[in-house]
Amino acid sequence: MRAPMFLLGVALIATTAACGGTSGPAGQSAPATAGGESNAGQNPVRVQVEESSLGPILTDQNGRTLYAFLNDKDGTSSCTDECVATWPALISREPATTGTGASPDLLSQTDRAEGTSQATYGDWPLYYYVGDVGPGDVDGQGVDNVWFAVGADGTLVRTMP
Repeated sequence: MRAPMFLLGVALIATTAACGGTSGPAGQSAPATAGGESNAGQNPVRVQVEESSLGPILTDQNGRTLYAFLNDKDGTSSCTDECVATWPALISREPATTGTGASPDLLSQTDRAEGTSQATYGDWPLYYYVGDVGPGDVDGQGVDNVWFAVGADGTLVRTMP
C-alpha cells in the first residue's frame, strides 16, 4: 500500500514541477516585471522595431509591444504601485540592447525608485501592458489617453488600431 502512495506522490511532484515555468502566453517569455526580476531569461532584453497595426513600433525580442506613459518626465518613471501592476516596466539584469530598426543612440536606462534599472528610448521609460497577451498585440494603445506605443524615432505613436 505504501509503494503505490509513494509513486503517486512522485508523479504529483513531477507534474507540478513541469508546470512551474516562466513562459508567458503562446510559449513566449513573460515580460520583465518592476519587482527587480526579469522574466526575460538570462539574455539581455532587446528592443527592436516591428511592423504592427499601428505601423512600425518598438517591441521586445519576443515581439511584445512597448509603451510610454505621458506622465513620465525627463526620462524618469512615474508609474509605481498599482500603475506598474498593470504596466510592468521593461527591466533586466543587463542593460537592454538594440535589435532590427532600433537606434542605439536612443536606448538607455533609468533607475527606478525600487532600485531596478528600466530601459528608456529617447526620453521615454518603456513598459508592457498586461492586457497584451502575445506578440503584435496593441491593446494598451491610447489607454486613458496617456499610454502610447513608441515609434522607431522615439516619438509616441498616437494612431489607434
